[in-house]
Amino acid sequence: MRLDRWFRAHYPALGHGALQKMLRKGQIRVDGSRAKSSSRLEAGQTIRVPPVPEAEAAPPRGELLDDDRKYVQSMVLQKDSSVIVLNKVPGFAVQGGTGTPRHLDALLDGLKFGAKERPRLVHRLDKDTSGVLLIARTRVAASTLSRTFRTRSARKIYWALVHGVPRPQQGKITQALVKKRGAVGERVRAAEKAEEGARNAVTYYAVVARAGEKFAWLSVKPVTGRTHQIRAHLAGIGHPIVGDHKYGGDSEVEGEDIEERLHLHARRLSLPHPGGGTLDVTAPLPDHMRASWKFLEFDSAVEFDPMDAEELA
Repeated sequence: MRLDRWFRAHYPALGHGALQKMLRKGQIRVDGSRAKSSSRLEAGQTIRVPPVPEAEAAPPRGELLDDDRKYVQSMVLQKDSSVIVLNKVPGFAVQGGTGTPRHLDALLDGLKFGAKERPRLVHRLDKDTSGVLLIARTRVAASTLSRTFRTRSARKIYWALVHGVPRPQQGKITQALVKKRGAVGERVRAAEKAEEGARNAVTYYAVVARAGEKFAWLSVKPVTGRTHQIRAHLAGIGHPIVGDHKYGGDSEVEGEDIEERLHLHARRLSLPHPGGGTLDVTAPLPDHMRASWKFLEFDSAVEFDPMDAEELA
């Protein structure tokens, strides 16, 4: 089990932000060593848990408001006894943090649908990224799906609108990334593999359609799953995503009938279903991207996606 999920199971009153703060300060130790929220625990290990300041602890979960329950249930694309698939709306955070009291993690009780177990997050999307998000309904399903994502057995395809048209029109970006905190919050940048904290990252992309030389609709497949990977990689090759204020995608839309919101959508997810067989789900575009596709005369009902045809490692 991941360390953050162990804390969620044993210390449900401890908020995500408070946990991250303790980890950064080294107050939480596993077998005497510093740990990360993603650290994997094994039987027999010792976890040092410091006193939890009352002011930093999240309040016990109560009954959800009907509006919150309806809101989170409105995103459901499909569900069965093991999983729930959401079409996450843009602007809705998956987990909480400073100034983010309303987020998916806090509303998961609204997705129990009569089950005894509380659903569990198994992967994440950025707050402003829309699209397919998978939720596990049981501990067994969560463990299986977490292993699937960790071993890169999940096939993820994103759609993005970018500035300019990449050359070549199909390519592979292999650029290590390092995460940094700054005045505009957390962001990543290109790094040498030897740089401290740098992690290898691989992204495939293909142009589906273009609007002259000004905009291009890309189908994107990340092989690794680094923070802001697609956003940083596309900006790194000179084609930032439209509406991505953090990575330089907020220019050149003035005068266009295109909303200045992030144009990145988790379009499709295909992976082994924890109950057997294959789970393959596609999410429709959010309103602002659908409007941009209409303005640029892109056909979102396209039957051929270049990434569907690629057998990528």
